Amino acid sequence: MKPALLVIDVQQGLFDETPRPFEADTVIERINTLTSRARQAGVPVVFIQHETADDELAHGSQNWQLQCGLQVAPNDTKLRKTTPDSFLHTNLEELLDSWNVEQVVICGYATEFCVDTTTRRAAALGYPVTLAADAHTTHDKKHANGLQIRTHHNATLSGIDSFGPRIQAVPTSELHFQE
Repeated sequence: MKPALLVIDVQQGLFDETPRPFEADTVIERINTLTSRARQAGVPVVFIQHETADDELAHGSQNWQLQCGLQVAPNDTKLRKTTPDSFLHTNLEELLDSWNVEQVVICGYATEFCVDTTTRRAAALGYPVTLAADAHTTHDKKHANGLQIRTHHNATLSGIDSFGPRIQAVPTSELHFQE
């Protein structure tokens, strides 16, 4: 099954301000590992960037730019979005169809918002999803820290079977691509 790698919202305004997300630098390293493996296998890489109407993540602003530590190649695709769902009001599904993608690998930010929503939507659209279990992150919250949120979502999303397609959480070290 042909995969695509979706890197969600790893942007300067979300990663570079203090406090930073849980394991921010380590997550970026893991994402770079995944993007390198994907490119070597001829798998499409899509960098998805969230934008807001206000200054927080205004399109084109410094905060909206991809985080500087990411390794982005000229052939990678960039996609703009305005909701936690990377498919809603975007051409992501059309891109995946045009590449004959049959499954997606998801990583990025924020675990409990855009990563969760996009994972569920992909499965609802019929794509089996591999969640890069240690390559998504979020900020600590009052009710739980970033590690607890990541751990919870890895277990919860992997436990959903009602969509039909399987969602599985796999560590970066075990994630390899085949076209």
